[in-house]
Amino acid sequence: MEVVAGCYEQVLFGFAVHPEPEADGHRERWAPVADFTHHAHTASLSAVAVNSRFVVTGSKDETIHIYDMKKKVDHGALMHHNGTITCLKFHGNRHLISGAEDGLICVWDVRRWECLKAIRAHKGHVTFLSIHPSGKLALSVGTDKTLRTWNLVEGRSAFIKNIKQNAHIVEWSPKGEKRVSSVAFLSESVLAVAGDEEVVRFFDCDSLTCLSEFKAHENRVKDMFSFETPEHHVLVTASSDGFIKMWKLKQDKKVSPSLLCEINTNARLTCLGVWLDRRTDTKESPPAAAEPAPVSKEQSGHNKEESAHAVQEEEKQPKPDAEKCLTGDSNKPTSGNSLASAKKRKTVEMSEKKRKKKKI
Repeated sequence: MEVVAGCYEQVLFGFAVHPEPEADGHRERWAPVADFTHHAHTASLSAVAVNSRFVVTGSKDETIHIYDMKKKVDHGALMHHNGTITCLKFHGNRHLISGAEDGLICVWDVRRWECLKAIRAHKGHVTFLSIHPSGKLALSVGTDKTLRTWNLVEGRSAFIKNIKQNAHIVEWSPKGEKRVSSVAFLSESVLAVAGDEEVVRFFDCDSLTCLSEFKAHENRVKDMFSFETPEHHVLVTASSDGFIKMWKLKQDKKVSPSLLCEINTNARLTCLGVWLDRRTDTKESPPAAAEPAPVSKEQSGHNKEESAHAVQEEEKQPKPDAEKCLTGDSNKPTSGNSLASAKKRKTVEMSEKKRKKKKI
């Protein structure tokens, strides 16, 4: 496995981690070894995501860079957004979803690294997004004070909820004093929460109680990642103090985890990911995946212009009449026409009555 972390200093760090044999009377330790550094961006890194083959990083330079973990080489860049990349999420090995300060959410085909859909998601920045396990829905929050649900199958908005404050993967404590900077599910009912302090807390989602807490770093915890191997359940933390730490979780979450290893990057860390070579976890290697074509800067720039034009064209299209959408039948008269018809009928009836009185 490898731990990857981005920082303000524009660098992506990669560390290979190997378990060491347990010595008599000593707790188990893991040995981290510096594997690579990737300096592809021209500004600080703001987001990172991993799948079974690639690590992608987003930056304030408005680009997404792709790093091939199998070959340990740069695989190209995606340049569709016009703002800081704020969030990156893989769904399996086929799709990548990105959000940025330009208000767009983009869905990418990982096999060809093409932008399949650019959604005008928020009037302000997209600050965070989350993909449903089914891959059919996504949630996003932005600086326009809205929480939005997206139908990824059709590429349209499914629900909009106005909120009182801008959300940025943050939740406030009951006293409103501390901000949450990262959360990670350790199980269906246990949530790890870290914020503007050096402590990580484990919460039971069913009883809404704090199971345990432990001091993880000397400064605020910026990001966390949880994963399982056949032997261990591991929580990885990254902090502004420059350290990446790997913790062995106990089966009883009321017991604090034990430290497996720590890495001092001497950098102000901002984001974290863990790349796992899945082939090592299975007895038989899966069939080789088709080699994705490298993404050239020229192709990325061309895709960016085409996608931006597509978004503009989509915005120019006339919106359907609101009353027609509500009635569901464009041939039916609107409420205004119905009212006019009723008045006309009433006038005719009154005229008929007057005419009959005159005859009498």
